[in-house]
Order: sequence, then structure tokens, then C-alpha cells
Amino acid sequence: MLRLFTTALFSVFLIVSSGFAESERTVVLFGDSTTAVRGKLKIYAHHLSEAKFSVGEVKIINAGVGGHNTDHASARFEKDVREPNPEVVVIQFGINDAAIDVWKRPPATKSRVALDDYRANLRSFVRILRNDGTTVILMTPNPLRWNKKMKEMYGKPPYDPKAENGLEAPLLPYVATLRELADEEKVPLVDVHRLFHDYGKVEGQLIDDLLLDGVHPNAAGHRLVAEALLPVLQNALSETALRKPPLATHRDHPVTPLAPHRIGS
Repeated sequence: MLRLFTTALFSVFLIVSSGFAESERTVVLFGDSTTAVRGKLKIYAHHLSEAKFSVGEVKIINAGVGGHNTDHASARFEKDVREPNPEVVVIQFGINDAAIDVWKRPPATKSRVALDDYRANLRSFVRILRNDGTTVILMTPNPLRWNKKMKEMYGKPPYDPKAENGLEAPLLPYVATLRELADEEKVPLVDVHRLFHDYGKVEGQLIDDLLLDGVHPNAAGHRLVAEALLPVLQNALSETALRKPPLATHRDHPVTPLAPHRIGS
């Protein structure tokens, strides 16, 4: 009887384990308009959806919303990020947090989200997700460049319309803070800001070649982001596959372990 029970239990374990191995994995991309769908433009989320992962099928959920900063993100964090119960979350915010709306009447004099609040919001996301057993990947925001529209809106102090990188001057402390946070929290970082700047250092190449409108990546920019993110994401998924238990479910509905079987009961 014991042998029969052991054989049956092992068979069930194989079925469940096999089902988990073949099940679809979930990744959430959490960000602003540089993550969100933009018309027919092929964004980095599309590249990831087309990629072949060694862990099997991967569902990419795009939770990017145009105009959002980390305060907005906090308000939708539960529904858009935790509720899908992802294995990996990629987080990229900063452009809207750092923006100083000098075009308003009267002009704003401070960033939309204070630097300390930006840091606190991101740290909260990281720690909550880590407690859920979810792997986090942070990405720095891409650089910004002047064009006619941006100069009309932001071409006054503290921005410097005469400087090539004058549009992103308020953004730089936010980029530095995100890098520091990734190091402090031991979180993988895809440094998109540095990636774009390195691209622009090559003879015959400009950062503008990667931007649609001075702010948002174009097709080439999104492809570059996807190429940098893909191996980091693949590694994260591989690691979660090794450590995740076979009977994994949504964090709010844990599986109750099987009660020990008593022979003869």
C-alpha cells in the first residue's frame, strides 16, 4: 500500500512539475510613454514579445502609460504590476518625475516629483516586489534632446536651450539616483541613458538618431533598448525558473501543503 501511494504521489508531482515547466511566464514592463504603445512604432515591448526565450513561452505585459511619473505609478502599482503575478518586472521612470513645467502660468520652479520622493517610490516598488518573490530590473531613462517644440515649451531657466544637453539637465540627478538605488538594492540595471550616450560618441552617429521627437525613442532607439534588455531578462527568467517552486501560484493565494499521509488511516 505504501509503495502504491508513493508511486501515485510521484506521478502527480511529475504532472504538476511538467505543467509548470511548460506554462507561460509573465513579465511586466512598468513605465511611462517611453515604454507605452506609440501608434505603429515598433517599441521594445514588441521586440521582447517576438524573442525566443530558453525558458519557454513568455507573456510580455506592457504597463507603460504616457505622462506618468512614479507618483502615478504608485497609484496603479497593485493593479498593473502585482495583480498579474509576474516573475520579472522591468521598471523605467524618470523623465516625467524630473520635468520642470516652465511652460505653465506661473512657471513651475521644481520638478514634478522631488528627487527624494522619486527614490522612495522606486525603493518601495523594488522591496515590495522582492518580498513577493519577483525579480526586478531597473532601467535608466533615455537622454533628451532639443527640437523646435521642446525649445518653445522648455527653453527657459533652469533649462539651457543653448546647450546640447540642456533639456536633460534636471534629469541627470534622477538618472544618478536610479543608478545608486540599483547598486544599493542589488538590482540588475540596464543603463539606457549611458547606452544612448555611448552610441552618440561613435563617429557618424548622434543621440538624435535614436529619438523620435527629442524625448521618445524611435524604432532604432527601441531596438537598441531591446538588445540591451533581452540578455538581462533572459538571465532573470532563468534564475527564477531554478528557484521557483513547482506549485507556485498568485502571492495572495498560496498553496496549502499536502498533509502527511498516514499508513492505514
